[in-house]
Amino acid sequence: MRRIPPLLLFVCLGSVAAEEPPPAVALFDGRTLDGWRKTPFYGVDKIDVRAADGAIVLPTGNALSGVTSTRDDLPKIDYELSYEAKRIDGQDFFAAATFPVGDGFVTLINGGWGGNITGLSCLDGADASENQTTTGYKYRNDVWYRFRVRVTADAVRCWIDDKEIVTVDVRDRLLSTRIQTRASEPLGFAAWESAGMVRKITLRRLTAAEVAENHVEDP
Repeated sequence: MRRIPPLLLFVCLGSVAAEEPPPAVALFDGRTLDGWRKTPFYGVDKIDVRAADGAIVLPTGNALSGVTSTRDDLPKIDYELSYEAKRIDGQDFFAAATFPVGDGFVTLINGGWGGNITGLSCLDGADASENQTTTGYKYRNDVWYRFRVRVTADAVRCWIDDKEIVTVDVRDRLLSTRIQTRASEPLGFAAWESAGMVRKITLRRLTAAEVAENHVEDP
């Protein structure tokens, strides 16, 4: 067997290690609201943490409730956001995630318009009920769902329980949030006329290989 020179072996192993996914950073500790603040939606006095579930509770508001991250080191592209959420009351969106995409922001609506619509708001001014990401997805109350969002300069991809539900090219698109959820920027969660819970919120940077995988072909 040909002997690999030590320096070449080091270079090869270094290349493999460089492609290992960076560790995920926990944005919520499951016990306190450190790193978060109550989103200033009207009619909600405070946001609590339910320690037994390790989750932030978003109560039924008038009509919105939510939390927003206070971190100033959030990436804008080439990252993956993961979280779990469930609706505990109501029939509309219960943990709509607003997140940065380059210089813009969008919101992944989960169960809007009476619980029927999942998708991104807004693309070129069109919200989740009227753009190419519009997806019908039925949520049941008191069931935890796992959400994963990947953001690159090319595309946004979203999964629910490992099922990919959104794949959209965001190049040359106007990305914005609806005025109702703009207070959730740069990163936050909101519920509409419903109560929800969100937990296990993590964020990690993507490897070069994952960035390449997130590419979508021109439409």
